Amino acid sequence: RVSLPYIPQVIVCGLGRAGYRIFMLLRQQGAQVVGISDKPLDIGDSAIVVGNLRSQDTLKAAGIEQAHTLLLASSDDALNLAILTQARLLNPKIRIINRLFNASLGERLDQTLPQHVSMSVAALAGPLFAFAALGNRAIGQIELFGTTWAMHEEYIDADHPWNGRLLKSLWEDRGRMLIYYHSSTAEIDLISAVLEGEVLHTGDRLIVATRPQLQKPRSQPMPYLWRRLLVALNQLRQRSRATLLVLLVLLMTIGGATLTYTRTNLDTSVVDAFYFAVGMITGAGGQEQVAEQASAAVKVFTAVMMLVGAGVIGICYALLNDLVLGAHFQELWSVARLPHHHHYIVCGLGGIGYRIASQLHNSGYEVVVIERDPNGRFIPALRAMKVPVLVGDASVPSVLETVNVQKATALLAVTSDDTVNLEIALTAKGLSPYVSIVVRNQDPDFAYQVQQVFEFEQVMSPTELAAPAFAAAALGGRILGNGMAGGLLWVAIATLITPHHPFCSKSIQSVAKQADLVPLYLETRGQTLHGFALLNAILNSGDILYLTLPAHRLEQLWRHTSLLVSP
Repeated sequence: RVSLPYIPQVIVCGLGRAGYRIFMLLRQQGAQVVGISDKPLDIGDSAIVVGNLRSQDTLKAAGIEQAHTLLLASSDDALNLAILTQARLLNPKIRIINRLFNASLGERLDQTLPQHVSMSVAALAGPLFAFAALGNRAIGQIELFGTTWAMHEEYIDADHPWNGRLLKSLWEDRGRMLIYYHSSTAEIDLISAVLEGEVLHTGDRLIVATRPQLQKPRSQPMPYLWRRLLVALNQLRQRSRATLLVLLVLLMTIGGATLTYTRTNLDTSVVDAFYFAVGMITGAGGQEQVAEQASAAVKVFTAVMMLVGAGVIGICYALLNDLVLGAHFQELWSVARLPHHHHYIVCGLGGIGYRIASQLHNSGYEVVVIERDPNGRFIPALRAMKVPVLVGDASVPSVLETVNVQKATALLAVTSDDTVNLEIALTAKGLSPYVSIVVRNQDPDFAYQVQQVFEFEQVMSPTELAAPAFAAAALGGRILGNGMAGGLLWVAIATLITPHHPFCSKSIQSVAKQADLVPLYLETRGQTLHGFALLNAILNSGDILYLTLPAHRLEQLWRHTSLLVSP
């Protein structure tokens, strides 16, 4: 146990790779935070309690009875639920941020338990992987107007197209939201710089959120439909080789039997012999007199043919049934619908792969998924969305060639195995040197090294991407988005203006300068205000202001405001 020098406001329970990253981010932002680990950490930190994560004694030693927020960072859903119940018994009013893989369970817990917020690493990191595949080096994301916007940093150098441009000209763009501005020449906040006509210079930095561009569906000309038909026939030929071989053996058996009966009994016509041979081999019967009138040797031959025919017919029926009704037919249908160029290949259909494929598909891009497990839990959901899923090993060159990797725009290797992801990425590079490669790697330090050595477009760690969102949520309220830049965590929230709100009856530009925040847009009296109309607006009761601000100021704002989630 540890004797803490202060009452903690936030407890991070489970200091694995993600939990420790969240713990350090909260400390970096100036929050009062205590960590709970199930094993000793070789860092000598007095603010870390070591013990059984679900034990009452461990939770009490961490200050659970006085804490404001408990963040459950373990990757084990069952363990997080056990800790949750124990914590609520010790402190019924504590606010809980719960990391859950099971999204549907998280939604039910959010609806059932007060002060409970469920979050998923896959849901947070998936869109950032999708942005990376589209060529956008996102540092975060934000939910605005019902869609996910990418946040990225613009460094103004001598060749940047914005060098020498007025900030106010960027402020009016409805497809772009300015989040943060750092001047290389003066200490000035973003709103003041916009109002005073500041010009961007070399060395300035901007954090910008951009509206996603929806891809228009391309028309499907007739030649493309013919190519799809040819692909389907070619795949049918490859998939049905065993079936065709058995059918050939069956036809040869029937032909041999027909010829035998015709030669041994000259009074039997070819049609009668063929009819008897088919009936005898399939078990349907007919024209039995052909064998009854024959010699003993022919009767023995007939008995052998019956046994052979039963086996061949059984194998033939089994293969046909598997081809038409089984997984092979589903794979064939998926392959027939594969895009041929300018598409995105997602390798690995776990939680992150599913989020990436859904994000790209919903944005209008053509996507194909490769998954090794034919019973993957997300396969039916994607196929219901008409996204082709090919069951196979993406590290095998022939599988990547099947999904036309040579003409793809980008490939994302996002299985749960870092070694497999590297193998897939190198195989894809060998087949198509110019395709963009985005790789998943759990270790953020090793990810950077892999990116530098193998020259992939991006190598990203899901826990590293998701940790700022967990930290932001722990600091207060429901978060609409977040991003990291220069060691500073920025968060986006929506605040409801009430009669007692400290911003009520004040102009937005005065509030922005006073509270060091950046307004994004305002919902007021059935309309949305943006740009300079937003800065000149007066906040009234019932308005909803969407804004961003540094995370270390969020706790202060949370004490006086009501935060909402964008519906």
